[in-house]
Amino acid sequence: MRPVTAPLPGPVRRLDAVAETTLYEAAGGLPFFTALVDHFYDGVAADPELLALYPQPHDLGPARRRLTLFLVQYWGGPTTYSDERGHPRLRARHLPFTIGDAERDRWMSHMRAAVAAMDPPTDIAEALLSYFTAAADAMRNTGLSITVPGRTGGVS
Repeated sequence: MRPVTAPLPGPVRRLDAVAETTLYEAAGGLPFFTALVDHFYDGVAADPELLALYPQPHDLGPARRRLTLFLVQYWGGPTTYSDERGHPRLRARHLPFTIGDAERDRWMSHMRAAVAAMDPPTDIAEALLSYFTAAADAMRNTGLSITVPGRTGGVS
């Protein structure tokens, strides 16, 4: 057994010297995500078909706040969203709303426009859009066709 005072073998790596920048920080923190969500909801407010899905279409303020806090947390910022609302449970929170391909596509068109309006560096824009595309697709809950191996036809 080695005495406690003996130096450790190999190079010493200081964990506190490794600083990883989150997308939240790289994008500009809370001001970036607040503006992104504001651009997005400005588009939603002008889209009667998408706006009809919102439980409070006359007041998108609470939805703006929730999305901002969620994105801030998801991309490495403060955990205020979970502190206030618990686990995000995105799919479960969206199940009460009919979301098919058309709704997903309308949502994505406004989110793409919001990202473009923010004009972030390419790597940040690509990361955001990749996440938004996957998340929007996962929220679909109607009009899905599932193919079961070994069966003919799909299950809806």
